[in-house]
Amino acid sequence: MIVSGGELDYPKERFFIPRADHRKEPLKLMDMELWYTEKQTPHFGITAKISRTLHHEQTPFQRMDVIETEQFGRMLVLDGMVMTTDRDEFVYHEMLTHVGMNTHQSPKRVLVVGGGDGGAIREVLKHPSVEKAVLCEIDGRVIEVSREYFPEIAGALGDSRVEIRVEDGIKHIEAHPAEYDVILVDSTEPVGPAVGLFQKPFYQGIYDALRPGGVMVAQTESPWFNRELIAQVYRDISDTFPVTRLYTASIPTYPSGLWSFTLGSKGPDPLEVPPERLHVPDTRYYRPELHRALFQLPRFVEELTVRKEG
Repeated sequence: MIVSGGELDYPKERFFIPRADHRKEPLKLMDMELWYTEKQTPHFGITAKISRTLHHEQTPFQRMDVIETEQFGRMLVLDGMVMTTDRDEFVYHEMLTHVGMNTHQSPKRVLVVGGGDGGAIREVLKHPSVEKAVLCEIDGRVIEVSREYFPEIAGALGDSRVEIRVEDGIKHIEAHPAEYDVILVDSTEPVGPAVGLFQKPFYQGIYDALRPGGVMVAQTESPWFNRELIAQVYRDISDTFPVTRLYTASIPTYPSGLWSFTLGSKGPDPLEVPPERLHVPDTRYYRPELHRALFQLPRFVEELTVRKEG
């Protein structure tokens, strides 16, 4: 994370400039502006004006910050990358969750890998068929900090249907064959402990952990900046699952604003779900009329799903 403009929580002060005779005198009253910048590439990033920092720590796995921004409210940042914000979190969490949940006919047991902020779990529990939702987050501090600073996102973690496991998601999946109806991969970018969540053996592990008719969905980064990654993930999932679909959503605080998700299914196709099964209460982005349209991709995104010979 880059913070430009000075220290966080810096008060308004009178700034001085040296005169030729080495005396100092007041110049003018200035407001210190503080900006957070995430660099997606060495040449591009996003920036947001911030008012203060609420939390900072180095966990055993990553650097974690919670900052207050002027435009998007509170923002959770891991290793300098935006994970979620108060204002636009609903887009990511709804889109990761409801497409796959509605593709499955009646999901009863659901696993969320990562997702320590609790947003995906909140959306999962909106489906009345769910009997158990397991959150498997490797960094327990993300869960604790989210409960403190993002109660509207993490509030469902206390539901009686939720089981929280602070452990490696890859190992959890390996130890639970044929246990889940839907598995959602709510990971950070493919760096550090999340690298293994973007590799073919992990998708095979998910396949084995799903029951017949099971469905998985993973967030798969930006079509503008992660084209090779998306294409590779799509190939790996399509090599593993009989049905694979790519879809996108607009998330303003994620670099480029356009974000991708990849769905793998053991049988049901999201394009063949009867419209009467698509109702989900209390959503702000996802809706039944949008479901099929999500898979109508811009041509430059659609070409990432085409397997090239040789």
